[in-house]
Amino acid sequence: MADNPRVATMDADGTERDPSPRTTPAAAVAGRAFGAVPPTVLVLLGIVSVQLGSAVAKHLFGAVGSFGTVALRLFFAAAVLVLLWRPSPRVTRRTATVVLAYGLVLGLMNLCFYLALSRIPLGIAVTIEFLGPLGVALAGSRRWVDGLWVALAAGGVVLLMEGRGALDLLGVLFALAAGACWGLYILVGAALGRHTTEGNGLALGMAVAALVTVPFGVAESGTALLQPWVLAAGAGLALLSSVIPYTLDLEALRRMPPRVFGILMSLEPAMAALIGLVVLGEALSWSQWIAVLCVVAASAGAARGGRPDD
Repeated sequence: MADNPRVATMDADGTERDPSPRTTPAAAVAGRAFGAVPPTVLVLLGIVSVQLGSAVAKHLFGAVGSFGTVALRLFFAAAVLVLLWRPSPRVTRRTATVVLAYGLVLGLMNLCFYLALSRIPLGIAVTIEFLGPLGVALAGSRRWVDGLWVALAAGGVVLLMEGRGALDLLGVLFALAAGACWGLYILVGAALGRHTTEGNGLALGMAVAALVTVPFGVAESGTALLQPWVLAAGAGLALLSSVIPYTLDLEALRRMPPRVFGILMSLEPAMAALIGLVVLGEALSWSQWIAVLCVVAASAGAARGGRPDD
């Protein structure tokens, strides 16, 4: 899921928090548009949107490469969010440092994830990447049951690597790097929430991420990025992977306990594997499906065992 501003709603201990304690302009619009839709359905639609975006990204690799695809996605996502929130660039030095760190981590996370996605199936890439937020959620825990979730996730990784001959090792390493960035992204995202209001920090951070990645995309793809169909696909990718899921999740979090949101988000690896199969024709072996389910169960268990909801 890689550029996911949705996961910035997690505290440093991995427990999700509601990023919208008050009604924002975007939240108000979302509330009117999706008020009749159950929040559980909104989260699931957001998950589907993100993974469909990843499938679109894979189709773009042949035309503009992984760097070019990242550049398009973050450029258009930044443009939409900046237009939506119109953040002021005048911030304190401390806030600027947090925004720069957030944007840098966000850009690196996307670069690593798309490099992984170009080498290994979508379901496997997302499953491995999910180890990052799972590690943050379990870090420092002293409960014995959390050791079970660690063992379950580790067993899933072993099953994934059991057929390593069919997997690109470099792709696996890129997915692990994306997961590490995702874990760091959660921690920096928590700091961003403390230093900025509403969606302003997200918009500024996304702009920084675009500035980080666009030069890589231009260097790799050059004028191929300017083809009309490529630009249209890039805009669609940004909507599917960033704007739509963020809006849906923001509205869902206003109407459901954060812990329930976290459990639902745990379905992401399984949805990625399913969309990889249906849209991209990426069939997984039975052991790889079991591995995906192991990570899903570990993530759900860790989310369920978080702090009680307020």
